[in-house]
Amino acid sequence: MAEKTLGFIGVGRMGGPMARRLIDAGYALVVFDSNAEAVKKLTARGAKSAGSAAEVASGTEIVLMSLPTPDIVRGVALGERGVAQGNSVRTLIDLSTTGQGMASAIAGGLKERKIGWVDAPVSGGVAGAEKGTLAVMVSCPKETYAAVEPILKNFGRTFFAGEKPGLAQTAKLANNLLSVAALAATSEAVAMGVKAGLDAKVLVDIFNAGTGRNSATQDKFPKSILPRSFDFGFATGLAYKDIGLCMAEAKALGVPMTLGAAVHALLQATQDKYGAASDFTSLARVVEERAGVEIRG
Repeated sequence: MAEKTLGFIGVGRMGGPMARRLIDAGYALVVFDSNAEAVKKLTARGAKSAGSAAEVASGTEIVLMSLPTPDIVRGVALGERGVAQGNSVRTLIDLSTTGQGMASAIAGGLKERKIGWVDAPVSGGVAGAEKGTLAVMVSCPKETYAAVEPILKNFGRTFFAGEKPGLAQTAKLANNLLSVAALAATSEAVAMGVKAGLDAKVLVDIFNAGTGRNSATQDKFPKSILPRSFDFGFATGLAYKDIGLCMAEAKALGVPMTLGAAVHALLQATQDKYGAASDFTSLARVVEERAGVEIRG
């Protein structure tokens, strides 16, 4: 592959592995992150560091960003020394989770600067980012999708959600609702089984052999909850933010979210007790404490 230079802003837990995959695929990168140590890991592999998002956008035509919150995404895209201040950028690809409303607003702001916007939120966690097995949901004009898909395919499987800004964000929020709901429901089911006298691991094995299997029984429980490491790789605060965005979008669309509201409340309880920086599998700890049992296997 002929070398092509890309910009990458936000090279932490998710962005770092994705940036490394681009380097391994033959792309040259100009990177920026507020965490100097994260940048060093990539400059050691040949990436060039920049002093701001605007500097990244002045050295590359295509910029990717992976950032934690909608407000940070907006600031980096449109704010002072942001991407929109760059003089070379033509396309900004956002790998973050912001929600439909924020995506539409940022797309509008960038359009005034003749910069194209690509929603490309990802699902699959840090492990998926490292292995290149993420689900990458994309919304943008079809001709833009054709141009950026070869880049995005380095992260995993791509799904074209449509041309309207924010459609990929809606898909991501729906996915995350199902993911956390599965974690919550499985935590309650296992806590009930343990209190009745069942072994937690045996019960999870039963679920995985039957119709109860889901992403929590297959991954989160065996890797992070049964061994009680609670280190799956996704912060409680980010999960709470994502489900909150999902609730807001559902409300705007007139879609009732009875179960979603319960999941959001359980995440809030988890955040209140263990902090926003805790792993979101700590939700199971809240459930087991309320039940008066310990989930272990």
